[in-house]
Amino acid sequence: MRRLLPSWTLLGVLSVALAGCGLQPIYSGGSNGFVASELAAIDVPAIPGREGWLVRNALNDRLGRGNNSGNSQYRLDVVLDDQLEGLGLLTDDTIGRQRRILRARYQLIDVTTDTILIDATAGSDAGIDVVGSEYATIAAEQTALENLAQEVADQIVVRISRTLRERQ
Repeated sequence: MRRLLPSWTLLGVLSVALAGCGLQPIYSGGSNGFVASELAAIDVPAIPGREGWLVRNALNDRLGRGNNSGNSQYRLDVVLDDQLEGLGLLTDDTIGRQRRILRARYQLIDVTTDTILIDATAGSDAGIDVVGSEYATIAAEQTALENLAQEVADQIVVRISRTLRERQ
C-alpha cells in the first residue's frame, strides 16, 4: 500500500499540470462536438480505381458520413497514385521483393465559399515478399493495398481534424 500512495500522488500532480497546459481533446463533445459534426459534413466524391474505392470507403467510415443528413459543407477531392515496383533481385534474376506505394493528393474545399482549406499529400508504402506461388503474391499485393488505403485515410482525417479544430 505504501508503494501505491506515491504513484497516485504523482499521477494526481501530473494530471493537474496537464490540465493547466491548455491541451484540449480534438473530439471534445463526442459525436455532437464541433469537429465530429464538421467531419460528418464532408462529401467525398468517387475516386477512380480499386484503390480509390478502398480509400473512399475508409474516409467515409472515419468521417462519420452515416451521421449526416445529406448536407455537405465541404468537399474532399482526392487523387491517388498507386505504384508497385520490384526490389531485390535474386540470383536467377527474378524479383524477390516488391514495394507498393500509395500516395494521395487531396484538397478540402469549403463548398459555400469555394475556397481551398487544405491542399496536402498523404502516403504510405509496404514491402511485399514475392514467393513461388503467384496466388500468394497477388493476395499479398491486395492486402498491402487494403492496409495502405486505411493508413492514407487515417493521415487525411487527422490533418483535416487538426485544421477544423484550429478554425473553431
